[in-house]
Amino acid sequence: MTGNQRSDLSWLSRLDTRTGKAYQIKLTLQQLWNHRDREEAEVFLKRWYFWATHSRLEPVIEAAKTIKRHWQGILQIVASRITTGIVEGLNSKIKTAMKRACVFKSFEYLRTVIYLVAGKINIPLPTQC
Repeated sequence: MTGNQRSDLSWLSRLDTRTGKAYQIKLTLQQLWNHRDREEAEVFLKRWYFWATHSRLEPVIEAAKTIKRHWQGILQIVASRITTGIVEGLNSKIKTAMKRACVFKSFEYLRTVIYLVAGKINIPLPTQC
């Protein structure tokens, strides 16, 4: 969300509604992904967790507790930037390679094709299987 969009929502904080408060908590949590450093992200997450659990909004408190149960995994994603999207994309490439090939004489040939399609190999490979 850009700064301009955020200022367009400034009226929301003045309403003092439960929905507005929950929305602010949600928007603030999205800022977690702006952090690149794991320790910095953990400090941010701790502050957010305190705010969310003291909001007196039961759905927000439940969401915060769910996040607390997955705390280390969330921080690992912040540090590594590896998501399931990368794995799904790789899996899609492998399935495409398998569809293109009619018959493989052995698993070794299939593995070579998978490396060719999904990996970045910079070494010469044999031209015959």
